[in-house]
Amino acid sequence: MQYLKRIINKIIAPTFLLSVACVPFSANAFDKAEFSLAHIKESISVDGVMDESHWQYATKVPLKYQNEPTEKGTPLVQTDAYMYEDGKYLYVGFIAKDNDPSQIRAALRDRDTLWQDDNVALMIDTFNDERTGYEFYVNPLGAQGDMRMTDIDDWVEDPSWDAIWDSAGQITDDGYVVEMRIPFTALRFPKDQAQLTWSFAVWRNYPRDVYYQMSNVGFDRDVKCSFCQFDKLTGFANMTESQNIQLTPTLTALRHDTKDEVPGDWQNGDIDTEAGLDLRWGVTQDAVINATINPDFSQVEADSLELDVNTTYSIYYAEKRPFFLDGASYFDTSQLELLYTRMIAEPDVGLKLTGKTGAHSYGFMYADDQNTSVLLPTNQGSGFANLADKTQAVAGRYQFDIGQKGTIGVMSTHRENDDYHNTVLSLDGSYWFNQSDSLQYQVASTDTTNSEFLVDYYGVEKNQSDQAYAIEFTRTKRDYEVYANYENIGKEYRSDLGYQAKVDYEQVQLGGGQTWYLDADDAITEYSYNAEWDKTWAQNGDLLEEEYDGFITFKGKMQSQTEIGFIHRNEFYAGEFFNQNIGYIYGGFRPIRDISFLLYAQYGSKIDYSNAALGTMVRIEPEMTWDINDHWQVQLEHSYSYLDNEQNERVYTANLTDLRVYYKFNMRSMLKLVLQFEDVDRNNEAYRFDVSQTNRDYGSQLVYSYKINSQTLFYLGYSDKGYQDDSLKNLERDQRTFFTKLSYAWQL
Repeated sequence: MQYLKRIINKIIAPTFLLSVACVPFSANAFDKAEFSLAHIKESISVDGVMDESHWQYATKVPLKYQNEPTEKGTPLVQTDAYMYEDGKYLYVGFIAKDNDPSQIRAALRDRDTLWQDDNVALMIDTFNDERTGYEFYVNPLGAQGDMRMTDIDDWVEDPSWDAIWDSAGQITDDGYVVEMRIPFTALRFPKDQAQLTWSFAVWRNYPRDVYYQMSNVGFDRDVKCSFCQFDKLTGFANMTESQNIQLTPTLTALRHDTKDEVPGDWQNGDIDTEAGLDLRWGVTQDAVINATINPDFSQVEADSLELDVNTTYSIYYAEKRPFFLDGASYFDTSQLELLYTRMIAEPDVGLKLTGKTGAHSYGFMYADDQNTSVLLPTNQGSGFANLADKTQAVAGRYQFDIGQKGTIGVMSTHRENDDYHNTVLSLDGSYWFNQSDSLQYQVASTDTTNSEFLVDYYGVEKNQSDQAYAIEFTRTKRDYEVYANYENIGKEYRSDLGYQAKVDYEQVQLGGGQTWYLDADDAITEYSYNAEWDKTWAQNGDLLEEEYDGFITFKGKMQSQTEIGFIHRNEFYAGEFFNQNIGYIYGGFRPIRDISFLLYAQYGSKIDYSNAALGTMVRIEPEMTWDINDHWQVQLEHSYSYLDNEQNERVYTANLTDLRVYYKFNMRSMLKLVLQFEDVDRNNEAYRFDVSQTNRDYGSQLVYSYKINSQTLFYLGYSDKGYQDDSLKNLERDQRTFFTKLSYAWQL
């Protein structure tokens, strides 16, 4: 496989030169409408009524196109958006007509949970660079959703981003009305121009028997980029200066109780009270400083459970903490995840600068960490080690935009204490040949000095250094897609502030598929197929895995989507090759307005990683969401699986249940109950080593929340955990926590 290294080295340097020298295509070829944004020195009462007389002078944008399921079709219903600014806020109103308002799907929702409802949206590219932007969604009752997105090689959304803005909605006799008030301080945009032009789209999602999407933009499916097809909005000349400072003091209090012996008596912990302060300062409208002192990074929202059985790689959890989320996209690279901020567990202080000036984007972050974890990967599995020492962490990123869509960027991360350090340096970029074909690449180098603790207890070398390479080509057209990529991750490669769960491999992957579009009135509105081949070698040239997989998908009535697939995998593990054949089905539908179902099921041969043998695995994972009414919602997920060995003996049976019940008093006030239960029953006789037959874990959480916005909020709650193994007759609780949190976003 050494010849692939030579190939990748030959590709990276010319790609950089091409990116600098060429403008791959002209985005001006599209038929874009241009709108002049009205300036009106009047505010509104954000109540979802639009009864202020000055709305009639706002810029009107009709949603003329239906983009799903029909390309550039005629909308079934009428929708008009109205927009204006008063120097401090951007105001957006939607009048969404409906022939049968009784079919409108909406409920009182927590933030970022409205995606299956009727909703309207504003999408804006404030730098007009056709690369990054913002999305603001509101359902007919006023529930909010917001996201950051990038459109460098594909449309990638990040719903973890939260802004402070106002919204309201009202269902009417002939549809619904939505109002938004978005402060300019929540956005980033260039401030060196008297007049600005933003790319924008207004949107309506209309879920009925099939899922309809309507917009002011008629998208060409033969074109891979979306921002490059947006209409243009010009104005913003009268924006007033503001200090753009947000102070968010936070007060948390909790008591954590444990048991020295199980079963046994509770040992009540002390009440731990802490105050913290977050600062967000818009130095300019396109550069932001975030700082935090004694931050509250308590995890109020329970993570979704993942079944951690018969797997060799560490589970990935999404980031949810506000300090790390603001400006997080400025640290994204094209292929590798070099900054996974959940690796910074318990910081005392943090400082971050992110911004964009012209074609230049940049980010810098510093944080300390009282509880440092290190991910130790191989090509056979990975696990976490805890240093038990305080560390300092630094990350820096710079990116330069080239031409219409190209980029080139450098990034470095560094973490250290007295006897440990890990440093990563990376170069990455993208190049667009035309509207459909693009190339992404990245090369990274790491240098690590491990502490004596890691050397002694985990057997790693004192010094480690290595490289990683990745390159990907994609062609995306209306009716088909093809792609090819290559990865080369060195054996000693460690990105301790990032997430790289597998190392010591080279992989080649080829794939593609085709799609057919039918009429919205047909039982099946769209179907497609996809096929893929990949092959993986260790760095010494030994084969690790070869896999063929393919699937077909169908979309149709009742918002149904079904995927049926097959996987053939020849995998090397523990000195042997194992041939595995797996069939699966994944699908979901909404039989009635307020209930939706999802199901994943698979059957086939699977490696028993604990015993290094081939077995037969069955996995069934149903999921249901039920909006009982506007106030009550229930989400239930269950996972059932078992593994039999070649002697038809049961190795294990696993069940995992996650139940979440929500009661919304109103749009701000909510009570939530989370119940999680995991039960893994192992057969001692089927293992080569002693195991506990009974393995049960339990967790619950009851939380009351009152949220004025994403930063001004109050929590009061209780959570507990418990377990049962062979030494216990019953499930016993061994941890419980009482907690409260209060924060207030003070904007200057």
